[in-house]
Amino acid sequence: MKILVTGGAGFIGSNIVDRLTKEGHEVVVIDNLSTGKLENLNKKAKFYKLDIGSPQTKAVFNKEKFDVVYHKAAQIDVQKSINDPIFDGDVNILGTINILEACKETNVKKIIYASSAAVYGEPQYLGIDEKHQINPSSYYGISKYTPENYIKTYSKYYDLSYTILRYANVFGIKQDPKGEGGVIAIFMDKFFKGEAPTIYGNGSATRDFIYIEDVIDANIKALYKGNGDVFNIGTGKATSIKELYHMMKKLMKSDIGVQYGPDRKGDIKESYFNVGKATEKLGWIPTYNIVEGLDKTINHYKPRESLKFQLNKKIM
Repeated sequence: MKILVTGGAGFIGSNIVDRLTKEGHEVVVIDNLSTGKLENLNKKAKFYKLDIGSPQTKAVFNKEKFDVVYHKAAQIDVQKSINDPIFDGDVNILGTINILEACKETNVKKIIYASSAAVYGEPQYLGIDEKHQINPSSYYGISKYTPENYIKTYSKYYDLSYTILRYANVFGIKQDPKGEGGVIAIFMDKFFKGEAPTIYGNGSATRDFIYIEDVIDANIKALYKGNGDVFNIGTGKATSIKELYHMMKKLMKSDIGVQYGPDRKGDIKESYFNVGKATEKLGWIPTYNIVEGLDKTINHYKPRESLKFQLNKKIM
């Protein structure tokens, strides 16, 4: 199949591209490189440096004639959404509409959309399933949920199939501690630099941390299954931020302490998914627990950090 991956130079998108090319698909990437990186790009993929909201996007669709679109490009920072809701809405909502218009005009068969646990807001119960009420507590949550409704309506009017995947907290190889960094990437970066990571609040907040390879598996399943449906993609397990810190400290054999900051707007207290629907209908089961995922991620970057330390020591 000929497949477009928007945001294909970013953390999740580039990992999807790697898997799709490995499985023999012809892959095209659109990414404006605002948070994505050129070094993440798979050499077998064709690349267009474009914003998803650009009028030129439709020209790419007309030229390439995609069968399927993985729509991963997004503004993903909760705090940025609160500080700049116009930018957040422009990228996540208007950008998605532009992609959908291009899908409509070029008869794309299916779109697979990356949504978020943020659409649920503060949970009414745990684990959160797909029947849970939608009540986002941040502009980011709103801007990730609104495209879900646009996608469903485009599907109704224009025979565009879809699968929506609502991600828990994804972590793993290629995650940037800056541009699109989740807490694990940020903590790991701090540990490698010998700096104390910051926990916002008292550290009791919980999240469902899922390793990138499991997320990619769910995306590949969605290529063939789950038409017209929405799925939670997580582990179904809760880990507190304080527990996460101690896990990483132990795995990285560090004696670095932690500092605490105030609670942040838009952050929820507790969250973990029920992933039974994805298991039943996609045939998908998460295979990595958090310690296994952390170990793989840390060991991937550890040799590079050790080499940096040795080089810096020689220079000094």
